Amino acid sequence: MLARSARWFGGGMRDKIAIVTGGTSGIGKEIARGLARAGFLVGIVARSEMRAAATVDELTADVPGARVEAFFADLSAREDVRRVAASLAERFDRLDVLVDNAGVHLMRAKESADGFDRMVATNHLGPFLLTNLLLGPLKKGAPSRIVVVASEAHRFADRLDVPRMAEPGHYGAAGSLRVYGRSKLMNILFAQELARRLDGTGVTVNAMCPGFVATGLARDLPGSGRIGGLLSHTPVMRTPAQGARMALKLALDEEYEGRTGGFYSSTPGAGLIPAAGPLKDEVLRRAVWDQSARLVGLPVR
Repeated sequence: MLARSARWFGGGMRDKIAIVTGGTSGIGKEIARGLARAGFLVGIVARSEMRAAATVDELTADVPGARVEAFFADLSAREDVRRVAASLAERFDRLDVLVDNAGVHLMRAKESADGFDRMVATNHLGPFLLTNLLLGPLKKGAPSRIVVVASEAHRFADRLDVPRMAEPGHYGAAGSLRVYGRSKLMNILFAQELARRLDGTGVTVNAMCPGFVATGLARDLPGSGRIGGLLSHTPVMRTPAQGARMALKLALDEEYEGRTGGFYSSTPGAGLIPAAGPLKDEVLRRAVWDQSARLVGLPVR
């Protein structure tokens, strides 16, 4: 699949460059591995230097000729995001693929360094800021692709109070799923609005759900161990490599060339469920964009 998929880049011999956030474990590592196998120079953005070094060693040993570089940032902190974006733009004058994969599911409310809910800051505000800061290299690399790793958990979001969407609150394990769902809803709304804004630039943007994947993201959820054990014997539970497949298709396959603004789910049966109401709300989509820009210090346009 990957050898055939890479053909859409074939217009010369220049390096193909991809950035993957959260690339040191789970789905992110498998996305990075797949892109390396497809011949990309892969930059992984990670919080831990130790884990990043181990991942670089693993991928270069596993993939003959792989070129993998590490960059460091806590995506919940605006200063870190701006710093790593500057490092990436200095290292690469153009980008072919950006995969916004990094995410957390916190079991209790925590506050980010900037005073936001840390789960919302990590899952939405950080990727929102990083992607906007890398639009210059992405446009230079066009045709290029942005892939946002979202989730069917967006259906669990309650009403999205846009003016207060990043305010720190109070919740425990039971309430954390609603906050996680809101952050994933914001991921999809962001992808939809960015696709609209980039129309005609040659940069496409799509969001996806990897399905229920056996990673550490939700291991502390009440009952997750028992549920995971049951699901592990069904097609519903996926390995990280399986969870990475849709992201790799969106990043590589000729089939998705020119497609933009979509949400693609790997969850079995999801295609039979109507789209969640907020995904059809253009006013909400633009309101989330404007508020996100205000919160991260970007111009509201």
